[in-house]
Amino acid sequence: MSPFVTVIAVSAARRAPVALGVCLVSFAAFWAAQRAAHVSMIDLLVYRAEGATVRAGGDLYALRATAAHLPTTYPPFAALLFTPLSLLDTAPLRALATAGNLALLVAFVRLSLKLVGHARVESVWWVAAPAVWCEPVWTTLRYGQVNLLLAVLVLWDLSRRPAGRSDRWAGVGLGLAAAVKLTPALFPVFLLLTAAAARLGGRDPGPWLRHARGAALTFAGAALLAAAVLPHDSWRFWTDMVFRTGRVGHAEDTANQALRGVLARLLHMPDPGAPWAVCAAVAAALGLAVAVAAELRGRRAWAVCVCAVTALLISPVSWTHHWVWCVPLVLLLWTHGHRAAAVGSLLVFCSYVPWWVPHGPGRPEMHQNAVELTLLSLYGGVGALFLVLAWTSLPRPGAGAARVKP
Repeated sequence: MSPFVTVIAVSAARRAPVALGVCLVSFAAFWAAQRAAHVSMIDLLVYRAEGATVRAGGDLYALRATAAHLPTTYPPFAALLFTPLSLLDTAPLRALATAGNLALLVAFVRLSLKLVGHARVESVWWVAAPAVWCEPVWTTLRYGQVNLLLAVLVLWDLSRRPAGRSDRWAGVGLGLAAAVKLTPALFPVFLLLTAAAARLGGRDPGPWLRHARGAALTFAGAALLAAAVLPHDSWRFWTDMVFRTGRVGHAEDTANQALRGVLARLLHMPDPGAPWAVCAAVAAALGLAVAVAAELRGRRAWAVCVCAVTALLISPVSWTHHWVWCVPLVLLLWTHGHRAAAVGSLLVFCSYVPWWVPHGPGRPEMHQNAVELTLLSLYGGVGALFLVLAWTSLPRPGAGAARVKP
C-alpha cells in the first residue's frame, strides 16, 4: 500500500469516530429537548390502544383513544403489529419508541445515501446529526409515528438491484409498508407501469414485474393474515373505513401538506371534492410518468424520490411528519449539483414554517390571508418544483437507459 493511500485510510478512520460523536451529541440534545417539551407521543399511545383492543377482542374501528379521542385509521394488519406495545407502560414505551426511531433515522440516512451513490460511513453520521432536527423528523418522533419505519422498508427494497429471478425478497419491504399504511402502495404501481413501458419499448419487463409481484403477494399475505385473525375488523375496513378520508382529520388542517389540504385552505372549503380529484389525478399521472421515465433511463434515485413525493401530494392527507422523504430528496439534489434547490428545500423543511400561522381550535385555516396560504403551501410547492426539476434533469431517451444507477 502506498504512503498516500495509507494517509487517506488513516484520515478516514479518524473522521468516522468524530462524526459518530457529533451525531450522538445531537441525538442526546434532541432527546433532552423532547423531554423538556413534554411531548405526548400521542400517536404511539393510539397504536398501543389498538394493540390492546386486538388482545381484548374489541371493535378496532369503534376505538377512540387518548384525550383527543383519535380513531383507528390504519389497516387491521397494523393493529396486529402494534399488539406487543400494549404490554409496556407509558414511560418505557416512549423511551423505546424514541430510541427505535433514532436508530431508524440512521438506517434511513444510510439507505438514502446508498440510493444517491454516496455511501461513506462517516457521511451517515454527519447527515443524521442535523436531520433529526428537521420538522418532519422532529414531529415523527414527537408523535411516536411509524413514518421512518415505512420509509426504511421502502428504501431497503428499492435501493437494491432490480429483482433477479432468484431474489425472493424483492417487493417484501414495499408489501409490508403498504399493508401497514396504504400510501406506499403507489410504489408497486410505479413498478407495474415501468414494466409496461419497458415492454412497449422492446425491453425485458421481468425485473419490474417480479418486484411488483413480490410486493403484491406480500401485501395480500399480510391482509389475509389480518383477515384470519380479525375478520370483522378487516371486512369493515376494506368495505367501509378505507373510503372515509374524513376520519383522519380536517382536510384544511395546518399539518396537512397534501394537495387536498392546500386546496381546502385556498378555496376555503372543508372538502374540495372535485377540484382535488382532478388535481390529484393530474399530479399522479405526471408524477408517475416522470418516475417511470427516470427508472427506464437508469436514474433509480430520481424515480424513487419522485414516486414518494407524488404519493405525498395525491394522498388525501399528508401530515408534515409524512414528509420525512425530504431527507433523500435534499441529498439527491445536493449530490447531483442542484445546490440552490437543495439548500432552499432544506430551509423549508427545517423552518417549521407550517406552524408559523394561526392553527388550532376554531379552524382558523378556513380564513387565511395570502401570506398565510403561501406559507402553508411550501411543502407542496417544494414537492411540485422537485417533480419539474426531476423531469428537466433526466437524460435524453436512450442515454444511460441500459442500467439502473443513482
